[in-house]
Amino acid sequence: MVEPYAAVDIIKAKRDKNVLTHDQIAWVVDAYTRGVVADEQMSALAMAILLNGMTDEEIVQWTNAMINSGERMDFSSLPRPTVDKHSTGGVGDKITLPLVPVVAACGGAVPQLSGRGLGHTGGTLDKMESIPGWRAQLSNEEMLAVLTDVGGVICAAGDGLAPADRKLYALRDVTGTVEAIPLIASSIMSKKIAEGVGGLVLDVKTGSGAFMSDPAMARKLAETMVRLGKDAGVNTRALITAMDVPLGMAVGNALEVAESVEVLAGGGPEDVIELTLILAREMLDLAGITDVDPAETLRDGRAMDAWRRMVAAQGGDPDAPLPGAREFTVVHAESDGIVTSMDAKAVGVAAWRLGAGRARKEDPVAPGAGITLRAKPGDVVHQGDALMTLYTDEAPRFALALEALEGAVSVGPVGSTIERLPLIIDRLT
Repeated sequence: MVEPYAAVDIIKAKRDKNVLTHDQIAWVVDAYTRGVVADEQMSALAMAILLNGMTDEEIVQWTNAMINSGERMDFSSLPRPTVDKHSTGGVGDKITLPLVPVVAACGGAVPQLSGRGLGHTGGTLDKMESIPGWRAQLSNEEMLAVLTDVGGVICAAGDGLAPADRKLYALRDVTGTVEAIPLIASSIMSKKIAEGVGGLVLDVKTGSGAFMSDPAMARKLAETMVRLGKDAGVNTRALITAMDVPLGMAVGNALEVAESVEVLAGGGPEDVIELTLILAREMLDLAGITDVDPAETLRDGRAMDAWRRMVAAQGGDPDAPLPGAREFTVVHAESDGIVTSMDAKAVGVAAWRLGAGRARKEDPVAPGAGITLRAKPGDVVHQGDALMTLYTDEAPRFALALEALEGAVSVGPVGSTIERLPLIIDRLT
């Protein structure tokens, strides 16, 4: 087969800040998926895109090319309206776990295709895999069966969904091009559009623990993704939410599952409950379900029933004890006062160093490792009070985690200003 383009010409065009044509984009994404364009060539193109950006039309065409590299899913046979949520990720962000059963209990169908954690941000599949017996890999037929029966499923994306993205995502991670907004937006939206859902709510996080720590950049990413979704016929909206402080009180896989179950049982931290219900209401509105209060599903047990059925449908035992860590240590307050700030990224890095995260995609995670927070900004503490408890299977990891936490928590006199972003910073429709 004679190729219509040379990769080097496309690289040079973007290097020189030219606009790539529809055909150039379609070819280079397809050729990279086929192995005709080499990793080093796509690395150079990704860097050119990071440095020089893309027009709106280029981003649309790049996203379409990613979608066209694989299959599209079809949920039209479901008796429920389909709606999904995507979070750009953060520290303690376990919202998917209670959110999916809440929306399912209200009558929606949520095909939540999730990923694994890398670096200081946790992955939904890693959390779920701490449940004994639970499996992430489902066939399309199994996924449809769980959706039909329960109304919600959390699983890994199949190999056929946007395979170009799978290759490019791994490449971006090792070439310093993760932050390119056109590539982030097309990566997320190609998979979500290929899912074939009717509605999509984006939770774009900002703050120290977020992928996009700069609020202006987070907004630009959110605007780009909303535009891509709408252009593809998916009713899309976005919330920009805070990730300057960890969400909830648990950071780490099994610890976050336990906290999610606590929320489903009608308890749990206020911020996790609040964000779960805000996102649930947005999703239900997009699905046209406006006569149900999602908070009621937490009070009457319907969300917990949906959770248990969803876990069991994927081989998990919802009654089995979650794995714990072999070692723990406590970080104490060094003075009396009020907690004024807590660096989410530092907490995330510490949990990662304890074994809760991975440096490379193939690395295992320790399901019981992580951190339980005992105080957050606004809480009054006394000298010697516990600020957090660290858990790991390997005691030597404590020193590395404690190093990451140096200066992460500030305690000031009672009455000091509390440094926190509002939970919901903006809403884009």
